[in-house]
Amino acid sequence: MQRCNAPSRGEGRARPGAAVPRCRVMIRTKDKTMKQDPIAQIAQIRQSHPNNLMARHFDMAYFRALEPALQQRLLKIIASGIANPDSSMGAYAMDAQDYADFAPFFDALIHDFHGIPDDTPIAQPHDWNTTQAACDLGGIDPALKDVSMRVRVARNAASFPLPGAMNRDQRVAFESLAADAFAKLAENPAFGGEYLSITPGSPHEISADEYDRRVAAHQMFKDMSNDRFLNVAGISGDWPYGRGMYVSEDQDFLVWVGEEDHLRIMAMQKGGNLNALFDRLHAGLTVLEGLLPEFAMSGKYGAIASCPTNLGAGMRASLHMKLPKVTQGGTDLSAITDAAKGLGLAVRGAGGEHSDAGADGLVDISPSARLGVSEMQIMRRLYDGAAKLWAMEKAA
Repeated sequence: MQRCNAPSRGEGRARPGAAVPRCRVMIRTKDKTMKQDPIAQIAQIRQSHPNNLMARHFDMAYFRALEPALQQRLLKIIASGIANPDSSMGAYAMDAQDYADFAPFFDALIHDFHGIPDDTPIAQPHDWNTTQAACDLGGIDPALKDVSMRVRVARNAASFPLPGAMNRDQRVAFESLAADAFAKLAENPAFGGEYLSITPGSPHEISADEYDRRVAAHQMFKDMSNDRFLNVAGISGDWPYGRGMYVSEDQDFLVWVGEEDHLRIMAMQKGGNLNALFDRLHAGLTVLEGLLPEFAMSGKYGAIASCPTNLGAGMRASLHMKLPKVTQGGTDLSAITDAAKGLGLAVRGAGGEHSDAGADGLVDISPSARLGVSEMQIMRRLYDGAAKLWAMEKAA
C-alpha cells in the first residue's frame, strides 16, 4: 500500500465573518520542536510543492468557518504535510469520524488522488467472488507458474482512535486484544501459527535478532521511528510498543499489528494463481472478523484507513515478474512504467518504492486504483495487466 506522505503520499461552523484565531501548531522533528504559523506555511507549500495535495486543496474559507476545536483537529490531521512539504497526500486521519467531520476537505483530496471526477459521488463496492473469472497466470505461460504474489488489506477497529492519535496504553491494549484473537486463530488448522511481538515485556516478545531476520525476509515491517512523515503524524509514536505480527505455520498468511493502520492482513503465495491467493486472504479475513472488534467501514469510503490513499478496498495486490527485455536488463523502467500506467497498474523495482529493477528485470506490479473498485476488479486488473506486460516481454 502506498505510504500516505511518501514524496512524489462538518459540522460545527463559526458564525460567518467571525475572526480567525491565530493558529499555531507544534511540529515535531527528530531534533527539535518548532512553533510556526501553519496557515502561512501552507500558502508557501502550495507554491513550492504543487503536488502536495493537502496544500493544493486547503480552503481558507472552509477552515475559517470551523469552530476552534475543529480547527485544531484539522491542523493535527495535516501536520505531517506541513512539516514535510514533499508529501504527496499530506494528511492522515486521526479517527474514523474525521472523514465525515471534515468531508469537504477530505473529499477534495480523495477525488484528486483517486482520479474521481469532482461531480462523481464516491461509493465503494465489495466483491470477493473469485469464481467469476479464472485468473491463473500459469495458464498463459508455464514460465509464470512461479511468480511471487502478495495481497493485503488495511483494517482499523472502530472502537479505537486511528494510530496517529493513539497513546501507548491504547496501542498495547489493542495489541492485547489482537493477541487474544490470534490465540484462537492458531487453533484453526488452516491458519495455525504464532504471534510475534516487539513490545518490550510482552509475553510474545521476540529478540532483536529475530525481528531483524523477519524484516530481512520481508515478513515484518521496518522500524517506523525514523520515518519523518509518520513521526509528525504520530503514527510511529511509542515505538515499538503495540507492534507485532501473526504468521501462519506455512508463512503464507500474515497480520501486521500497529503499523500505519491497526491491522494489515495479507496472503502471500507463489504460482501465479490469483484466485487461490485472493481466496486465502478472504478466508483469513473472514475468520478474523469474527474474533476482533468491529472494523471501521463506510458505504462511501469502504475500509477506513489512516491515509486517504488506502481507502476503498483498502487493498494492495502485487506480483513480481521478470521482464529483462523491456527493462533493458533492469536498467530502464520507463517503457514498462508508461505501458503499465495505461493498464491501470503501477510498476516499481522489486525492492520497493523508488527501487530499480534487478539485472534480471524483476519488477513489482500492482493495480493503482483502490477506491470505487471491488476486490475482484483489482484481481482482474492485475491479471489482465500482467498478461499484457508479459506479451510485451515475449515480443521484445
